[in-house]
Amino acid sequence: MFIDRVNIELLAGKGGDGAVAWRREKYIPKGGPTGGNGGKGGSVILRTTQVPSLENLRNRRRLKADNGQPGGASQRSGRNGKDLIIEIPVGTVVKDSETEEVLHDFTLEGEEWTICKGGKGGKGNDHFKSPTNRAPNQYTPGLPGEERRIELELKLIADVGLVGFPNAGKSTLIKALADVEVKIAPYPFTTLRPNIGFIETEKGRIFIADIPGIIEGANQNRGLGIEFLRHIERTSLLLFVLDASGIDGRTPTDDYRVLRDELKAYNPELLKRQSIAILNKIDTEESIDLIKAFKKHYKTPVLEISALTGMHLDLLQKEIIAKLAR
Repeated sequence: MFIDRVNIELLAGKGGDGAVAWRREKYIPKGGPTGGNGGKGGSVILRTTQVPSLENLRNRRRLKADNGQPGGASQRSGRNGKDLIIEIPVGTVVKDSETEEVLHDFTLEGEEWTICKGGKGGKGNDHFKSPTNRAPNQYTPGLPGEERRIELELKLIADVGLVGFPNAGKSTLIKALADVEVKIAPYPFTTLRPNIGFIETEKGRIFIADIPGIIEGANQNRGLGIEFLRHIERTSLLLFVLDASGIDGRTPTDDYRVLRDELKAYNPELLKRQSIAILNKIDTEESIDLIKAFKKHYKTPVLEISALTGMHLDLLQKEIIAKLAR
């Protein structure tokens, strides 16, 4: 299951209490203090790994690190609490649950951040001895660990984002371009979760993200809504995949307008990104007139392809590389 948003409560460990203890040895009637210090509480650490989503945190509402152990006699310090390391995917944004303030944005694999520090251990009575206080009977308790309520929100990190209506051919396109296994079927909302793949080039990999189809009124939570649009917020290039076959009575001219309106309602900044309008399914008879109508209405550059047959995909790949190079 693909989970891209969770709310959890994090609690670092409490520090161990200091100890009050005395030296007990034969022939030494007035032994001095030997109470040791308490151990430090464990911290809560977020670490990015190759986990695909936040599914491992779906049913975990409260996570706590170990407490530090109290000090002992003979100046023995308590054991430090074990840190709690939580693995999250690259692209996770950490927000305060109450204020929605962004606390941290993880963009690199292997990145670590201590979000809750463990409490300090208390001091034993050995710590308080002095020439004027040879028998201190005091200690300090361990301090509580930090506590936070946070929201983890995953935003996939990709160079290119695919945007289109259901059945526009986005899944077929990402499968053909990036050789990634995705579910393909002739019914709406086949894609229920984001998919990500990559194109191998001489200069490295170009990552492509495919999100579930968008329909008119998505910003009012119709269809799958705009819940998954966050996964293309980091992209540098948007591909508007438009169905030019005329199936379902839709036209690429209307679809392009609706898609741009929905992106604007979600985040106007998305329309400032580089983009390519792609007229897909040009291997059908109905596509000729629909393509002419689109070009007459919009002056934006377009690419005509067939993701199913592979027609002109080489041209699309070259255009993607060229636009990202800018």
